[in-house]
Amino acid sequence: MQVEIKIDASYHEPKIMIFTASMTEQIHSIIQKLSEETPHMISGCRDGRIAVLDQNDLLKIYASNSKVFIVTSDGEYTTRLRLYEVEQRLNPSQFVRISNSEIINLKKVKNFDLRFTGTICVELTDGTTTYVSRRYVSKIKKLLEL
Repeated sequence: MQVEIKIDASYHEPKIMIFTASMTEQIHSIIQKLSEETPHMISGCRDGRIAVLDQNDLLKIYASNSKVFIVTSDGEYTTRLRLYEVEQRLNPSQFVRISNSEIINLKKVKNFDLRFTGTICVELTDGTTTYVSRRYVSKIKKLLEL
């Protein structure tokens, strides 16, 4: 396989072109590797120890008293990251902000209760409940296709 790199200041972002006689397993593998986004790590601190947290284990992330907390089924962790920084690291198809101070994992939602006027009650798989702030209700309804 030949690899050629051309440096040109007129390009604002990288452009990759593959020239081949046929689609091979090797080409398919290259395309797949180029398409994968590198996962961002999220770490939390508890009892003086730092743990690398799997996004699939996260229930919710919230800010309170100038600190950011990450809740998992295993317990609660703190992080030095700001809430918006954690949000940038999360998978946008799996996590959604429900207020200025809270983000939830959609895969950990047991149900959404729409009976409350002007807000939505969210029950998570661990039994805890939280509320969507009025500002984010239309976003959640759109997400739920309501």
